[in-house]
Amino acid sequence: MQVIFKIAEEMTELSLIVASMYLILGFYVQRYQPQWKESLDKRRLMTVLLLVLAVSAIKVSEDVLGGESGSIDTAILVFIHSYVPGSVTWFFNAVTYTGSSKVLFPFATIATIVFLSTKYRFEAMLVAASSISGAIVIYFMKMLVSRSRPALWDTAWYWGSSFPSGHTLAVAAFATSLVLCIRRIRPAFQNLALSIAVVWICVVAMSRLVLGVHWPTDVLTAACIGAFIPLAINAALVFHDAKRIAA
Repeated sequence: MQVIFKIAEEMTELSLIVASMYLILGFYVQRYQPQWKESLDKRRLMTVLLLVLAVSAIKVSEDVLGGESGSIDTAILVFIHSYVPGSVTWFFNAVTYTGSSKVLFPFATIATIVFLSTKYRFEAMLVAASSISGAIVIYFMKMLVSRSRPALWDTAWYWGSSFPSGHTLAVAAFATSLVLCIRRIRPAFQNLALSIAVVWICVVAMSRLVLGVHWPTDVLTAACIGAFIPLAINAALVFHDAKRIAA
């Protein structure tokens, strides 16, 4: 019960912070950057999503660094391992493989080449920049935080530190960039693409927990940062174009 109250408290705090930041951003744009107002109004939902992802990632990271997430992490991880049968481990091993560099690097390279060859330069740049940025963020965050993996099971054999989940972050960055590309090229398929991306990110994140190699806050932060990266790159390019046209 304490865990539920803690989560509810965190959600309320995050909602208030996001609402405040959105109001401040709206005031700033209206007062100092009026040429951005039309783009901001058209992309209100995406702007709110960016703020939610950024604030969530920062808040969870603070809890991890401050050692305040231990009880929630442990409770969720123990619950998962109590109810997920060992007979499905093979499935989650297969799922987690789709988030490895052996799969994502060729996928990102092929997607970039295809977009370039079909003269979709913006989309090619978005996929490449998102994938590369995600890899850089994973490397430096793991090196700086150096969080130990769960000691509830034997994970000493697994390479790298726990925070954040590299598989989850990389998949979120790549999948979100593809959704944005499809949204621009084939708007009719954007809902299907979004559904597939969300399912992919969720099952990869879940696989890391089922295999016992990450804490829940590792995958939550990774998903937020991974989705944030391509959304932020896309927003920056859009607002840059709006400013250039206005000038």
